[in-house]
Amino acid sequence: MSEFFSYNFIQHAMLACILASIGCGIMGTYVVVRRIGFLAGGIAHSVLAGMGIAYYLGNTPLVGAVIAALVASVLIGLINLKWRQNEDILIAMFWSVGMAIGILFISRTPGYNVDLMSYLFGNILLVSGNDLVLMLLLDILLFLLATMLYRQFLVTAFDQEFARLRGINVEFYYILLLSMVALTVVLLIQVVGLILVLALLILPAASATQFVSSIKPMMLLSVLFSLFVTTSGLVISYQPDLPSGATIIIIASFVYLVSIISKRIQVKLTGNHDN
Repeated sequence: MSEFFSYNFIQHAMLACILASIGCGIMGTYVVVRRIGFLAGGIAHSVLAGMGIAYYLGNTPLVGAVIAALVASVLIGLINLKWRQNEDILIAMFWSVGMAIGILFISRTPGYNVDLMSYLFGNILLVSGNDLVLMLLLDILLFLLATMLYRQFLVTAFDQEFARLRGINVEFYYILLLSMVALTVVLLIQVVGLILVLALLILPAASATQFVSSIKPMMLLSVLFSLFVTTSGLVISYQPDLPSGATIIIIASFVYLVSIISKRIQVKLTGNHDN
């Protein structure tokens, strides 16, 4: 293990696991509590449009990912607020069109770019120092917003009518929350790739909900679960040269299944059927 951690790219990968787990734990909790996984999926897959355009223009795909994620979060938030009746159809269209635009621009770009493929399917071993700096900045921004606006997010998540009576702009905080989810998607792309990002965003937080019911402990436990599945996935996948992103998601799914079984055993033993 000492030899394993002596490599510079492994150290970068471990740091990426830690940084991704922080954002994943915080924002994944809100995604699960608000039940906006479908919206998060629409945002995640729309990111490919920004990555494809940035790549076509010769810029860093992650820059395009950030811009596309924020634009998608605002548009999807407005769709959810204004056209709730056709919400699933519109978001599915947004999801598909975003990916289609990305594929078109990638197809028009000469050559084959390995880095772009790593963004799609995940390769944590290719994380660079600049990527880590971006991930750190995104984590700091997410943490500050989640901390400073904790009460507003909490009340808008559980009681929107009460929030409106208190003069809180529910629509603003809803779109801001989706924008923060969008930035988290960019964080997690570095670890598992665009295709698997939604699973890593949801599964650790869903596992945490089996053991705690309040938001702050749920976030903390979700961060710990995220850290466990990302680091263990990295270690397990390294020696047999397995895809790290896919390995991480399999472990996250296993942890979720174990958490469900553990919860049911606990309920049977204690006779507590409240949850």
